[in-house]
Amino acid sequence: MLINRNTGLVLEGGGMRGVFTSGVLDAFMKHQLYFRYIVAVSAGACNGLSYASRQPRRARLSNIDMLVKYNYLSIRHLITQGCIFDPELLYDRFPNELIPYDYDTYFAGHSRFEMVVTNCATGRAEYLVEDSGNRQRLLDIARASSSLPYVSKVVEVDGQPYLDGGIVDSLPVMRAIETGHKFNVVVMTRNRGFRNTGRDRKIPGFIYKKYPRLRVALSHRIKVYNQQLDMVEQMEDRGEILVIRPQRPMDVDRIEKDPVKLEALYEEGFRLGEEFCLRYLEQ
Repeated sequence: MLINRNTGLVLEGGGMRGVFTSGVLDAFMKHQLYFRYIVAVSAGACNGLSYASRQPRRARLSNIDMLVKYNYLSIRHLITQGCIFDPELLYDRFPNELIPYDYDTYFAGHSRFEMVVTNCATGRAEYLVEDSGNRQRLLDIARASSSLPYVSKVVEVDGQPYLDGGIVDSLPVMRAIETGHKFNVVVMTRNRGFRNTGRDRKIPGFIYKKYPRLRVALSHRIKVYNQQLDMVEQMEDRGEILVIRPQRPMDVDRIEKDPVKLEALYEEGFRLGEEFCLRYLEQ
């Protein structure tokens, strides 16, 4: 059996495309498949939190039902709160009131859960963990990991300025390997063969003027992501990782708000996650 106690789980981001990941993780929970090590970035970190606390369908409720009810993704929030997502709703009212987060289960330490952030001062990825019981710090790390450049405020954790981990490390497979997990399951939010066909551009100095190294990282973002996609497909072909990903080109945008599209993508993730469990857990 390929899946064992030393297998790592890697969760890509992708904004609202992350509903695919929430479907996969709900299937894992249905079949009692839990990994002892998880490294997740951006939307993957937010979805992974509900998996680490063992709360099925919580992420789906947040990503689809609550989006419809509260419309927490809009330009209005960018103007009024400095973030295109409503941060107060997502990182305060959701976990502490509307969709209560099971902090006790999370902090029981069933898994080591690392969230990828980009340090704005250094322009490098960092992999933060909160396992001491500090609820606010846990939420702050998740928010930092998911704070998209240009449309989110910089988030401070431990006095350091952070933004979305996907700026530097969208697919943290190498991090999982470096921590001793030679074999990993990778949940992606793009179909095989996808490459970003955009062009990297030098970021002008008046943008993030306090953070020149962040500007450098942003100037190479597309190149780095495509290199990671190449690496993942090569590792997959060599049998070094198992990948669960959408089967066809994505019609869900990073800031998608159509509940029909989101529900269909969630269901695809759940179906593929269940097929994965039935195949690999019965060996």
